[in-house]
Amino acid sequence: MSISKKIIIEQPKVGQLIQDIRLLMGLTQEEFALILGVTFPTVNRWENGHTKPSRLAVKQIEGLIEKLGEPGDILLSKYE
Repeated sequence: MSISKKIIIEQPKVGQLIQDIRLLMGLTQEEFALILGVTFPTVNRWENGHTKPSRLAVKQIEGLIEKLGEPGDILLSKYE
């Protein structure tokens, strides 16, 4: 999975990154799912490493990281 700045992140790290983004935004899995237009179980499966986000979801997550600005960049740097 590529997340912003063309960083390649694979499971299980992608699930942890998604959870970290969600927590940084102060959102529940349900709220995060609503923003991305997916279901709560989908976010739960991502975070637990059972599935990876689709390309569309990855683009939306990249957009959220960009909107976070510096905190998003700092978080992302943990996964480089």
